Amino acid sequence: MTIHQHAGKPARPIDRINIGRLVSDYFLQTPDVDIAEQKVTFGTSGHRGNASKLSFNQQHIEAICQAVAEYRQAQGFKGPLYLGKDTHALSEPAFASAISVLIANNISVVIQDDEGFTPTPVISRLIIVHNKTQSSQADGLIITPSHNPPTDGGIKYNPPHGGPAEGEITKVIEHRANEIIANKMVDVKRLDYTQALQSSLLIREDFISFYVEQLSQVVDMEAIAKAGVHIGVDPLGGSGIHYWPVIAKKYGLNLAVVNPVVDASFAFMPLDKDGKIRMDCSSPYAMSGLIALKDKFDLAVGNDPDFDRHGIVTKTGGLMNPNHYLAVAIHYLMTHRDWPKTCKIGKTLVSSSLIDRVAKLIDRPLSEVPVGFKWFVDGLHDSSYAFGGEESAGATFLSKDGSCWTTDKDGFVMTLLAAEMLAVTGKDPYQLYQALAAQLGEPCYGRVEAVANLQQKQVLTSITTDAITTDVLAGEKITQILSHAPGNNAAIGGIKVCTENGWFAARPSGTEDIYKIYAESFIDDTHLQLIISDAQKLVSAAFVAAGL
Repeated sequence: MTIHQHAGKPARPIDRINIGRLVSDYFLQTPDVDIAEQKVTFGTSGHRGNASKLSFNQQHIEAICQAVAEYRQAQGFKGPLYLGKDTHALSEPAFASAISVLIANNISVVIQDDEGFTPTPVISRLIIVHNKTQSSQADGLIITPSHNPPTDGGIKYNPPHGGPAEGEITKVIEHRANEIIANKMVDVKRLDYTQALQSSLLIREDFISFYVEQLSQVVDMEAIAKAGVHIGVDPLGGSGIHYWPVIAKKYGLNLAVVNPVVDASFAFMPLDKDGKIRMDCSSPYAMSGLIALKDKFDLAVGNDPDFDRHGIVTKTGGLMNPNHYLAVAIHYLMTHRDWPKTCKIGKTLVSSSLIDRVAKLIDRPLSEVPVGFKWFVDGLHDSSYAFGGEESAGATFLSKDGSCWTTDKDGFVMTLLAAEMLAVTGKDPYQLYQALAAQLGEPCYGRVEAVANLQQKQVLTSITTDAITTDVLAGEKITQILSHAPGNNAAIGGIKVCTENGWFAARPSGTEDIYKIYAESFIDDTHLQLIISDAQKLVSAAFVAAGL
């Protein structure tokens, strides 16, 4: 993808969204579920869409919440439903729609006490703690499209294990929601929003104090404070913005929030690589403002709007490649926590093979799963996984005592872990990465995207190993072709091809009209580009073979 000429530069007036029109479209536009792009569709992180494109409207949210209410009843869940939202413009009206439907279905709904924002990992932690101590089963909904542009909205369901719902659950919810919309919403129970806010079923709690009080169970906050690590934080206008000052005060951290602004247009964001406003804390373009401040702090960190992702900026290396940080975090945790040696390291199959080499170095079992954090949930829940991470800068890990912390990605603990590393080792994460790379090899990693229509995405989703007819990739003999992940034998929804010194994986996006090629070389960048070129040819051949 060509880098936009304004990438990394401040958003211009032309780049800003019309929030009034977007919210009006949420309430006034009516989707047609006979049109594929307007249906409820759960990708790897819930349903996402745009109100003006009729893919995220009031009907979608009401139907999804009604479907969730019916699913809860069928499963016998009697506990509360924890409801959170991020700072996207569509999150506010969707939050109101959700409350109206859930309360009408006689569900006890728990929200932040000031009706404010709640990060994804906090909802996960709330569910886990409740279900450890109570017999009734709690679950949750988070209204967020993650790091997507300001025009987008999203909603995801976390069942009683606290993590992203499995495919078999989301298929039930998705099917029922589309059925409800097709039937003109007659099955939706709803209560006037003003009445819902006054209902005894709506419970307000201080989520911030709840979460912050427990952070010392998972990160060595005392070590960070004692070392006086100077931390700069840019919440990128996200849902955790009010958590950081409380964290700093509670644990005595030398921490400064460099951007305290919440603005649903995210007009303060530098433009991403494609010239769009996107709150991607792993993008050097979106994070250019924080990168410019790197020399003012020992460590600078950022998060996406729902705080399930992390961005790490060091004085020595700038913004860290997410794969490099995952490898460093795994190595540090496995050598500084007293966890059972049988605990697995979980990685998605598009994450760096440097993680494989780290696992071999420290003699810990590795589990490679398809893209999607849901694949780590069971292992994190029963503590058989010590760590679960994906290349898109999302990860979590066990509490210090080896118990489950969250079963969803936690941007807070991943950023605080970077500060712990610096406090304990005297080296920042980039310096620790350099030492690992010197020992295990320097990876060159790349990801490219291309436009793909629905038919092309379906071809790539169902592709088999037989589609790869060559035995050579970028001049090396192919050693492995995967359509199912070795960690759990689940379908990849794409293809992965490996050689001794490199690999590529191709899969369609679950939320955008594109497909993605991920690739890595342990030789050099020239070899990486050869891998990507060969991968593009193989994908194109699959489309041609399907008559597309």
